[in-house]
Amino acid sequence: MRGEHAVPALDAAALLEAVPGLERFGPISAESIRHLPGPHMGQADALAVARAAAAAAHAGEGVIVTHGTDTLEETAFLCDLLYAGEHPIVFTGAIRPASATSADGPANLLDAGALAASAEAAGLGVLVAFAGEIHAARFARKVASTSPCAFGSPNAGPLGRVDEGHVRIDTRPPRRPAIAPDRLDARVPIATCALGDGAETVDALAASGADGLVAVLFGAGHVHPEVLPALERAAATMPVVATVRPERGRVLRATYGFVGSERDVRAGSMIVAGALSPAAARIKLLACLGAGYGGDEIRAAFAEDD
Repeated sequence: MRGEHAVPALDAAALLEAVPGLERFGPISAESIRHLPGPHMGQADALAVARAAAAAAHAGEGVIVTHGTDTLEETAFLCDLLYAGEHPIVFTGAIRPASATSADGPANLLDAGALAASAEAAGLGVLVAFAGEIHAARFARKVASTSPCAFGSPNAGPLGRVDEGHVRIDTRPPRRPAIAPDRLDARVPIATCALGDGAETVDALAASGADGLVAVLFGAGHVHPEVLPALERAAATMPVVATVRPERGRVLRATYGFVGSERDVRAGSMIVAGALSPAAARIKLLACLGAGYGGDEIRAAFAEDD
C-alpha cells in the first residue's frame, strides 16, 4: 500500500525491488496472484492464493506470500490445511503503508525471506512472520489493528523468532492431515453468543440456506439454555462447529454442570473445534465441505484440534 490514504500500489515484482537484501537468501522469482486489500479477498481468491503457494512449495521452493493483514490469518490457515509438503510457506504483510516514515513491510519481508530459505523451518508447514516473531498458521490471529506487532498466537505462543536474519525455532507443533478442497464456495456464517441474545439469530441463520454454521460460545464452551436447542436444531440439518469467544480459550469437557455448559454442548450433535479461533474454524469447515466430507469425516477432521 502507498499514499496519503493507503491503497494497493506495489505488485510482487515491485516489492522485491523495494527491499534490498532479499537476494542474499537465493534466487527469488515474483508472481502476483491477486492485487486486493485484505477485506476484498473472497473465498475463491483465498483458495487461488493457497493453491499457488502450495504448488510453488511442492516444486521444491520456500515460498513467501504477502497478504493484506485483515484476512491474512484465514488465507494462511487455508493454505496450511491443504499443504502437506516440507518446504516452508511464509505469510507476511505490513501494518504501515510503504510510503509511511516507519514502514514495517521491508523488515517483515526480510524476515519472511530468511524463514522461507531456512533449513530450520522445514516440515513446519505454513507460517506467519511478523515483527520478528514466527507463528504457526494454525494458531496465528490478528491481535492489534494498528501496532506493528499485529499478529500473535494467543493459545500457543510464537514458534520462534528471526533476529538479524537468523532463524530460531523453539517449538515444533505436530502437523495435521491435509484437506484437499475442490472448491471453496459453501456458505458458512458465524453466530456469536452475546448477553441477552436469544435463539432467533441461530434459527434465522439455519433457515437462510447456509451449508454450515460456526457457533462462538461463551467462556469455555457455554451457551444460554434457550439457545442450546436452536443450535441442536441447526446441527440436525447441517454441520455446526462450536468454538469460544475468548482468544485464549477452548471448549472444556466436564468442569461445569449448569444447563448449557460444555457437558451439554459435547453431549449433543455439535462438532467441537477445540482451541481454533472462530475464523479458523470457519475456514476449516469450508475446506471440509469443499472436499466433499460427510458428517463423520468433518467430525474426525476437527477431532485433530480438540
